Amino acid sequence: MQWHGRAGRKETGGRVRLARKKRKYEMGRDAILPVIAEEETRKKIRVRGGNIKVRVIGAKYANVTDPETGKTKKVEIKDVLENPANPHYVRRDIITKGSIIDTEMGKALVTSRPGQHGEINAVLIKS
Repeated sequence: MQWHGRAGRKETGGRVRLARKKRKYEMGRDAILPVIAEEETRKKIRVRGGNIKVRVIGAKYANVTDPETGKTKKVEIKDVLENPANPHYVRRDIITKGSIIDTEMGKALVTSRPGQHGEINAVLIKS
């Protein structure tokens, strides 16, 4: 389980004794890191309340919006240029929110969360 609960001590130095145990719905899942792939792959996951969350496993295309014209196009992702989440993700071509990707239209900033939303949306950056 990845849920850790409260810290062991209060600000005053007293111990924090939990009133209950961990619950299954508080448990986390292993991260599925979306990568640039030849084949588009997605995974559906049942989450709390019976809802469905779609995760991108492999992506070839992104929906890129040009802020000047307001038009959005589905374009091919060429490369991951920067990733503020982890610099090692650039070498592994992992796409997360905040990543800067190279597309057919130019450099774009990823605004969606591919592991949560099931799609890659980005905004074109002026070069």
